[in-house]
Amino acid sequence: MAKVAFIGLGTMGFPMAGHLAAKGHEVCVYNRSSAKAESWVKQHGGRFAATPAQAAEGAELVFVCVGNDEDLRSVTMTETGVLAGMKSGAVLVDHTTASAEVARELYQVATEQGIGFLDAPVSGGQAGAENGVLSVMIGGDEAVYQQAEPVIASYAKSQQLIGGPGAGQLAKMVNQICIAGLVQGLAEAVHFIEKSGLDGEKVFDVIQHGAAGSWQMSNRHKTMLQGEFDFGFAVDWMRKDLSITLNEARRNGAQLPITALVDQFYAEVQQRGGGRWDTSSLLKRFETGR
Repeated sequence: MAKVAFIGLGTMGFPMAGHLAAKGHEVCVYNRSSAKAESWVKQHGGRFAATPAQAAEGAELVFVCVGNDEDLRSVTMTETGVLAGMKSGAVLVDHTTASAEVARELYQVATEQGIGFLDAPVSGGQAGAENGVLSVMIGGDEAVYQQAEPVIASYAKSQQLIGGPGAGQLAKMVNQICIAGLVQGLAEAVHFIEKSGLDGEKVFDVIQHGAAGSWQMSNRHKTMLQGEFDFGFAVDWMRKDLSITLNEARRNGAQLPITALVDQFYAEVQQRGGGRWDTSSLLKRFETGR
């Protein structure tokens, strides 16, 4: 078992760190809100620290799961960040969905200190984190990945080293491109069902097992038919991810017309007060009475 630290106990980080503790790893946590860290320790054991650097002291692996690029820099590269407390030979694993640029930046800084770095964004949402069945897309060096892989498996159903530094973040962008198009298609399908007077449950019961089936359809069609959106991956976070993706596309020349359009549809949902609604709330654009 390893001595590890986990930085960031949000919707994803709290259960992920819990799985590490349940697997027998020695876990020290840090969260910007100390109350959340205290709550985690009360529930899972281990200990919490006053700063990321203190949490990382003596850890073989340090995991980070925060909001965005600037949050990531603040908990890693400042005077109180984890890199100030980590020892040579340790590994820093970043589960934040962030830019490939900051991943490469962190890789360089960590490598200069003799510390391994993996950018390792996840997919699977809150349910995947709670059930320990996340998909993890990883960028970095093979030897570092082999060192971290058994510990990441504590909360992963699947994980894959995609390529060098930044490759994990680029793969997560691919993931979000796919989701954006799928959810918009599902929203249009529900809208069409309702306008046609069809029984949505019967329609989806048939088609989810055919070529149209997807995770989004299987897990979201019931709540969409019921007009329920107060759960799941928030629109605000999806727009953050799509902004990263569209910025990268402008840099590398990729053409993402559908992704850009869906991003604007999500902006409309935000304007309606739905920033914290689940991403399936794209349906709200069609339903003025909901």
